Amino acid sequence: MAIRNAAKAIVLHNEKILLNRGCNTFKDGLWGLPLGTVMYDLPGGGQNQFESLEETVRRECLEETGYTVTIDRLGAIFEEISACEEYRLSYKNYAHKVHFVFVCSLAGEDVLPPTEIDLAMDESVWIDIEKLDEIILLPTAIHENLLRILRSDSIIYLGSGLVP
Repeated sequence: MAIRNAAKAIVLHNEKILLNRGCNTFKDGLWGLPLGTVMYDLPGGGQNQFESLEETVRRECLEETGYTVTIDRLGAIFEEISACEEYRLSYKNYAHKVHFVFVCSLAGEDVLPPTEIDLAMDESVWIDIEKLDEIILLPTAIHENLLRILRSDSIIYLGSGLVP
């Protein structure tokens, strides 16, 4: 099993945050969510060999959302380890991830069609910051600490966690 670096973006604009929306398409119980549950994720994804984390987050945002972003700072680090043996066997390169969460802003308001949609992702949407408590944002550790990340001037280590 490999450990995968993932660069994620908290992109803010006009009191809204850019998120990827999708549904749990995995067997009932993965992530502790029933099949078909609507869930959200920060834009971003896996780092390629010889690619910096900053290059990764810019590329992934453009691929998934169509937006070009500017990196303001590194906000948090979180390690996610899957507890599901079936997921570990089926998705070896995704079962252990270290998330590097960057606070970003839009480089411009022009948007291109997304070129790569992640597994279980339907579309990118802007959500009011005030409505974050009304959605399921994964990983939970990032959801629970999102406002803390935004308010801090320091990089926050969110620890490591097992996900169902």
